[in-house]
Amino acid sequence: MMKIPFGDLSRQYPTIREEIDSAWRRVLERGWFILGAEVAAFESEFAQYLGAAHCVAVGSGTEAIHVALVAAGAGPGDQVITAANTCVPTASAISTAGCVPVLVDIDPDNFNLDPAKLEGAITPRTRAIVPVHIYGKAADMEPILQIADKYGIPVIEDVAQGHGADYKGRKLGTLAAAGCFSFYPSKNLGAYGDGGAITTDDDALAARLKSLRNYGETRRYYHSIKGFNSRLDEVQAAILRVKLGYLAAWNRRRRAIAARYNAEIVNPLILKPAACSYGEENYHLYVVRCRWRDRLQEHLAARGVVTLIHYPVPIHLQEAYKDLGKGLGDYPVAESCAAEVLSLPIFPELFETEISQIIEAVNSFSL
Repeated sequence: MMKIPFGDLSRQYPTIREEIDSAWRRVLERGWFILGAEVAAFESEFAQYLGAAHCVAVGSGTEAIHVALVAAGAGPGDQVITAANTCVPTASAISTAGCVPVLVDIDPDNFNLDPAKLEGAITPRTRAIVPVHIYGKAADMEPILQIADKYGIPVIEDVAQGHGADYKGRKLGTLAAAGCFSFYPSKNLGAYGDGGAITTDDDALAARLKSLRNYGETRRYYHSIKGFNSRLDEVQAAILRVKLGYLAAWNRRRRAIAARYNAEIVNPLILKPAACSYGEENYHLYVVRCRWRDRLQEHLAARGVVTLIHYPVPIHLQEAYKDLGKGLGDYPVAESCAAEVLSLPIFPELFETEISQIIEAVNSFSL
């Protein structure tokens, strides 16, 4: 039986080998490795792809959120609202900025922050709202932005999984004060190491972001604010420039695989992801729900299908965040999803025969 990996970047490299090899050789031959021509070019190209005025490349997606929060004026003791079911790095970035994560439960249909529960989480200490476009499906930004505007609170999008997805015709990362991207290798647009970026249409914010990422420097050896070391390196920028040219095609392939899953998975024990009514998702992940999730995962493993759980423990139940004072039952939708979600393989290089094997394995699951 053929074993199907959850993801396999070794299949991608041969398809773009010549361009990738040329890119990293170009950097090595130039001999400039930090904040050079490749980073500047990638920032320009990624901003243009998204339709944003500015892109500021940083060291990781987590640092993107951290730096964006600081640039927006959030600091120690402030509260930052985000979704209860996000991956821990979102909360880590908030904590690193000295802020306190305030969690909001999620919409069971799209797994994103539920706008109906947002306003009740706002306090006089709220300094930012960080909706997460989980799994590559847009959060419902219009009501989130309306509520944020009512209270004068900046919104910072967590677009770590949303490269190329959109909301009502606009690319994610261009809808709010700033958008924060991760280029972790497994992302739809992934580097060969860590990397991140912040997008914004605000000229002053972009200047502050560029200063913060480089020790608060405004010109060489002159530092007007206390900053950080968070810089995308030239090699990763050169690689991302190559991959950016393929992102649209890779996303189309993911959508095609998802279309097969949607059409051909017919097992009544499996709840497929709901269609997004207000945008086109990029299917960073294809996440099903099943009351018997662990048994389903074992069943699929026995049939050669590797799956993952995104994410098994909500933020408020993580040991690291017990100081939030929340417990089981406080965010019931997030907790229910965490107990039932299972991610099926979905990456552009999946073979049609593998997709068929996955579908057959899912449909053969029974109690």
